[in-house]
Amino acid sequence: METVKPMLKSVLIANRGEIACRIMRSAKAMGMRTIAVYSDADANALHVQEADEAWHIGPATAADSYLRGDKILAIATQTRADSIHPGYGFLSENADFVAACQAHNIVFIGPDVPAIEQMGSKSAAKIIMTEAGIPLVPGYHGANQEDEVLQREADQMGYPLLIKAVAGGGGKGMRVVNNSSEFLTHLAGARREGLASFGNSDVLIEKYLIAPRHVEIQVFCDRHSNGIYLGDRDCSAQRRHQKVIEEAPAPGLSDDLRQKMGTTAVEAAQAIQYVGAGTVEFLLDSDGCYYFMEMNTRLQVEHPVTEMVTGVDLVTWQLKVAAGEHLPLSQDQVSLYGHSFEARIYAEDPTQDFQPSTGRIMHLRTPTTDDSIRIDTGVGEGDEISPFYDPMIAKLIVWAPSRAQALAKLDLALQDYHLEGIHTNIDFLRRLATLDEFAAAILHTGLIEQHQDYLMAPSLQDENIILAMAGFVFGQQAQNQYGELTGLRLNQLSLNYCWTLAVEYLNDTIVIPTNIEGELNTDYLRLQHAGGQHKAGYCLNGDRLCLFTPQGKAVVTVKTPRIDDFLANNKSNTGGIKAPMNGSLIACFVTNGQQVLDGEALMVVEAMKMEHTITAPNAGLVGEIYFKVGDLVDADSQLLELINEDA
Repeated sequence: METVKPMLKSVLIANRGEIACRIMRSAKAMGMRTIAVYSDADANALHVQEADEAWHIGPATAADSYLRGDKILAIATQTRADSIHPGYGFLSENADFVAACQAHNIVFIGPDVPAIEQMGSKSAAKIIMTEAGIPLVPGYHGANQEDEVLQREADQMGYPLLIKAVAGGGGKGMRVVNNSSEFLTHLAGARREGLASFGNSDVLIEKYLIAPRHVEIQVFCDRHSNGIYLGDRDCSAQRRHQKVIEEAPAPGLSDDLRQKMGTTAVEAAQAIQYVGAGTVEFLLDSDGCYYFMEMNTRLQVEHPVTEMVTGVDLVTWQLKVAAGEHLPLSQDQVSLYGHSFEARIYAEDPTQDFQPSTGRIMHLRTPTTDDSIRIDTGVGEGDEISPFYDPMIAKLIVWAPSRAQALAKLDLALQDYHLEGIHTNIDFLRRLATLDEFAAAILHTGLIEQHQDYLMAPSLQDENIILAMAGFVFGQQAQNQYGELTGLRLNQLSLNYCWTLAVEYLNDTIVIPTNIEGELNTDYLRLQHAGGQHKAGYCLNGDRLCLFTPQGKAVVTVKTPRIDDFLANNKSNTGGIKAPMNGSLIACFVTNGQQVLDGEALMVVEAMKMEHTITAPNAGLVGEIYFKVGDLVDADSQLLELINEDA
């Protein structure tokens, strides 16, 4: 067993982004010296600026920087750090790294090697939990990983079923399989993601429960045989098996069920002699039966909602327990008050199947924070969102005395979260938060998929109001440039949420009058129009106007006739297949001259740890291929030529 120090004076945070900043806040409040590490891509990142000192760790790719335990330990030794906090992801559940920390007499803020090893393999974890009497979902968790063996086990089990990478989490390496014929295809994809994300291609298969809830228990154990649970969380709102909105406590659970699940979670932790903060995740079926899914041997992304309803600082607890202290509370001293939600704000485009979005944050305004509104983030205005890491921008956490009040507060806070420069899921989150079923706590892991048509639809804007706001802003800008104008002529308007206008300052033709009564300040506009008062946030960048209305985000751009002519005369007729986002080309399934069918897989681009398969939009003949596997590709760059032979 590790020999811990009676007091920790410094901590190196082996992570980045919002979790690195979050850990620093608690460590600094305890008077600890904080040490950051950073890659080339994070040289100017917020966690670098907030640390007492920061050290360069390597190139942008995680494999060459944040996953280099040897480099991190070298820096820890050089800076005389007496502890390392891994955050989550990266090295947080790497048993070899924990062992190396112990060998260097550096305290690892987390569990010991055996616990990580036992829970790090989903298959091993299932065996241990079975022996401990913890209920499990039926499945195959064997060591034989031959394709034909897995296929046979799957066919015997029946469909639908779930393929899961044995290592890691976050929805990576997971595939739902609906029938036998598609099993091997999904198996190959799960193996690739597992190997790329966790260095392990092994999988397990489980019976796929129809419409279960994802309920998890926050557990905490010390080195003195004390273990407690700090309430529960519902994480059922997921897309691609990744959580989107989490809440605490889980709604609709009886006191008896809540206690049983909490007690089971502590029993699961103590079965592996766990130390520190951990999360035991369960699938809760509609009949009230619950099944052990996995245990995350680290701090969870969604830990703030637990902090909000318990008043506990989990990072402070981690640091104290790692230093050998007893748990600050016993189980009968744990109390929950109110309700909390966490919304994960991602750099992604929900209207394009949640494709990651990269680029620079040109404009950022966030809701005012207080004891009931919290923002955990690692980025600021002007920062670059790169393709190398997870697409999370921030976590927006709210609290209120009741679930309904907390949900209303979440919606208002999301409305006040204004970001321009990249696509985000903010409007999607607002739709989810106001979905009738979500508001009524009718929760299950298929909720988003079930309502995706509504959730992915463009924001419903009042066309007249949007045009009036655009006319007011552009009119104010034009007055500053050209003096008093008689009006704006709007030549062109697309009929979706992204309004495209051709604006000319010609003669006295008035479509949107410039004498609209209104007020324009740095970030907000107010105007009187159509008998009502209207307010919106805005960001004007050249000829691009972003309006943040109560209905969502709307974009207005100015195009001159010269630009229209240019675009009309330079339309591409090459039949090229373009990259949907910045990323790495990790697979190419075709060769020059190959005949392909409509919908056939052509390539796989990986961005922000997720795979995106590019398929043929029509049958045709593959022409020139412009990139090879391993190359970095930019969004909209032409990947290959597809010749439509019928054209």
